[in-house]
Amino acid sequence: MVSVSRPAHTPIANDPQALTAWIASLPSRFSPHELAQIRQAGELAATLYREKCAINSSPLLQHALETAAILAEMNMDADSLVAAILQATPDCLSDWPAELSSQFGPTVVNLVEGIARMSQIQALSEVDSAQHDRAQQLEALRKMLLAMVQDIRVVLIKLAERTQLLRHLAGASPEVQAQVARENQSIFAPLANRLGVWQLKWELEDLSLRYLEPQLYKEVAKMLDERRVDREQYIADVVAQLQHELTLAGVKAEVSGRPKHISSIVKKMKSKHLQFNQLYDVRAVRIMVDDIKDCYTALGLVHHLWQPIPGEFDDYIARPKSNNYRSLHTAVSGPRGLALEVQIRTFEMHQHSELGVAAHWRYKEGAKSDARFDEKIAWLRQILSWKDDVADHGDLLEQFNSELFQDKVYVLTPQGKVIDLPHGATPIDFAYALHTDLGHRTKGAKINGQIVPLHTRLENGQRVEILTAKQGAPSRDWLNASLGFLQSPSARAKVRHWFKYQHFDENVAQGRAKLDKELHRAGASSLPLERIAQKLQFQKLEDCLAAIGRGDISEHQIAITIQGEIAPAEPAPAPPLVKRPTASQVNHAGVTIEGIGNVQTTMARCCKPVSPEPIVGYLTRNHSVTIHRQACTFISRLAEVRQNRLLAAQWGNSQSGLSEVDIVLEANDRQGLLRDISELFAREKINTTKANTLSRNHVALMQFTVELTDIDQLQHLLLRLQQVPGVISAQRKT
Repeated sequence: MVSVSRPAHTPIANDPQALTAWIASLPSRFSPHELAQIRQAGELAATLYREKCAINSSPLLQHALETAAILAEMNMDADSLVAAILQATPDCLSDWPAELSSQFGPTVVNLVEGIARMSQIQALSEVDSAQHDRAQQLEALRKMLLAMVQDIRVVLIKLAERTQLLRHLAGASPEVQAQVARENQSIFAPLANRLGVWQLKWELEDLSLRYLEPQLYKEVAKMLDERRVDREQYIADVVAQLQHELTLAGVKAEVSGRPKHISSIVKKMKSKHLQFNQLYDVRAVRIMVDDIKDCYTALGLVHHLWQPIPGEFDDYIARPKSNNYRSLHTAVSGPRGLALEVQIRTFEMHQHSELGVAAHWRYKEGAKSDARFDEKIAWLRQILSWKDDVADHGDLLEQFNSELFQDKVYVLTPQGKVIDLPHGATPIDFAYALHTDLGHRTKGAKINGQIVPLHTRLENGQRVEILTAKQGAPSRDWLNASLGFLQSPSARAKVRHWFKYQHFDENVAQGRAKLDKELHRAGASSLPLERIAQKLQFQKLEDCLAAIGRGDISEHQIAITIQGEIAPAEPAPAPPLVKRPTASQVNHAGVTIEGIGNVQTTMARCCKPVSPEPIVGYLTRNHSVTIHRQACTFISRLAEVRQNRLLAAQWGNSQSGLSEVDIVLEANDRQGLLRDISELFAREKINTTKANTLSRNHVALMQFTVELTDIDQLQHLLLRLQQVPGVISAQRKT
């Protein structure tokens, strides 16, 4: 993606001729104006950095120029080189922004400012933290570094600067060596890996290992039994041979070397518990072809050239990895009998592996997936890839200005721990992110040592301190979105939870009284309260009672739950029917009543019977007959002295009239609910004579009076109503 060759040591102090020679060694792609700008930056740096040294004890000017040389080999633009040369000016000039802006323009000022900002927070990698929390802290730091720079070139300049620092770290004290190596290993090498700056990545890793574990580094280097240059020459010879053989076989392919670096060898030995002689991928090459057929053709050619090592072949094309990684891996005994790993894949597979959201770097680092972050990293990798292709045209320089990571804000605790919050978060969001109790007791805040209002929006890199009260409580104003106190959904939820559980004991008492009342009304006072709580989806009785007391659970919901827990009673025996001594029968409204002449007959409004369910007649005081269902509660509770008024009744064989029936519905209230139910009635050709609706606590209670022909039509209608979206229950009113 980007490549860099290690430049020779550049011994420049204050020698103008040496500076001229260094500028002359830069690539020819820079225009005369750009070279003049770079020279001007070098001359200013020579004046400002006089007698100053970098942390590795080398002259500061030499450190700056060699950093710029690395960037030149990476095809970076002139502004990046100028900023790299002038990166230390904030420590040398009090009014450096105005000075640099007048000579080099605002772009260089912004780049230098970004480098200074990154330098301020890189030491946070040394913050003491628990072992299980350290990995999370380092990951937050890496994201913070990306979020704090408006221009991704700042990160590349910093990576080059850290690489140069490691190259000449031998003269520093052991303490400085360990500190710089730890920072590079934990912060900057992973950043180089994610951005795809492979050459800097492996050099940062190898040199960091050299200072952190010098004995292990020397042992592995000795076991390699060859210098890095020799290893790279071996790979170059293999690449040339493979390219020639593939061309002869008519396979269009691109072959590249993958010399294994000491740090990756050590990682593999540690992670897989292997000895050095058990590794077969110390040297590796990659073959990329157009299609899958050519993958297997290339595999056969490799196995024809060199003897395969048994048990070291993996077909990730036929059986891709869990992140959809696809490739052929084989190990062979290559030239001179040295083990050689060969990877074979198509260009499309390589694109997915290196740039896709599957994020190959996540696999290498063993980190958890973050899909949105992966997409942003993939986009930055793509920009870096394009940069190398069109560097001479400069068409994509504006693409380096990146605001991809601005959906989060990264701030620091007084102890230096990084906390990530949603963009626009306030000190109250910060407090709740640390601890719920700290958020509840927040009464003020300091940002970078200055007291600020609680609705102040936080910015990247700020150090936030929370001022608390001994016995504090959140304010209801915090939940007012227009006042801007809270941005984080989790913080809002914690504040709502606090208010919800205030006066808990009072709510429990009120809820117990309401529940006892409903149980008494249903005649189920002996029903265990715990059963009711479980049916209402509460594990603890007190939480259920408190919810009832707060009004979160309606009386109707309680009543339905109680009815569902009451065992259905045995149907009451039908009251004795009185037969009249006359045999005359009168058919009225489709009902036959025994023993009565011509008399007015009506359907009872309390139970509204429907054919063909069992019915009974009741002779009223005005000598009319009311038709009830035999199971009607009015009939079952009828006093014994009035039972002589009951008359035998049955539906006529030709009964075809309509009967009114009351239906009750319970549903989750939503827009369009009544419309959907009305459309159902219309499709079923059912006439509605009365409707009544009530909504409470987002639950709709509805009652309809409809005209039906028989009980089968009623059952069909109830079934269809229960299928309407949102309907909880639909039943006949009894």
